Amino acid sequence: MKIDQAYWEKNYSEPMEMDGIVNAKTHATYLKSLFDLEYIGISSLVDLGFGLGFMFKEMVMAFEPTKVSGIEPTELAFNEFQKREGALIHDYKIKLYQEDLLTWCKTDRKVKSRFDLGICSSVMQYIDDEDLKVIVPILADRLKYIYLSVPTDKELKRQVSELEFRDEYALRRSKAFYYKLLSQHFTFIGSRVLESKKYFNEDTTSFTDLLFRF
Repeated sequence: MKIDQAYWEKNYSEPMEMDGIVNAKTHATYLKSLFDLEYIGISSLVDLGFGLGFMFKEMVMAFEPTKVSGIEPTELAFNEFQKREGALIHDYKIKLYQEDLLTWCKTDRKVKSRFDLGICSSVMQYIDDEDLKVIVPILADRLKYIYLSVPTDKELKRQVSELEFRDEYALRRSKAFYYKLLSQHFTFIGSRVLESKKYFNEDTTSFTDLLFRF
């Protein structure tokens, strides 16, 4: 699904009230604390659709990774982030690509495409079913962990009734749909945190609370 300027004008008319922007630092603090609790180091990070880049910035500052990359397909958002965060990009030598998630998955950059942690916030609801089937196994190959946020059909419905906001661009899918797709390649280990089955299982995981693996 193509995200154009109309999407940004409609969905981000009041960005400072949105999840991942107004509370971007809280997201980063939570995730960093979770990995610190389990003594897991994160040295490489990629944001797979950084949008205006508020959460991307906070994640980079929290983890201070030695390798950082980010993708964003929309020219408006991509340019806004570059303009606003030039110093951050320079200091952390961030590699940025103006491309969508499917293109990133299909582009083989060898070891440069593999990261300890991927951030994927409010991206998957804009990708059609067939493309997601291609994308998810590649993510499990390239990422050890992913911090994933995607609204289900019930959450999108709740946005209409509680926030008077309807995202006309988002695809309505059930929790069961996402779980079936993701659980083939990832283990759910915490709120929004998934672990790649390519790299870890119950015997090799660094997360100690096995009760919460499903």
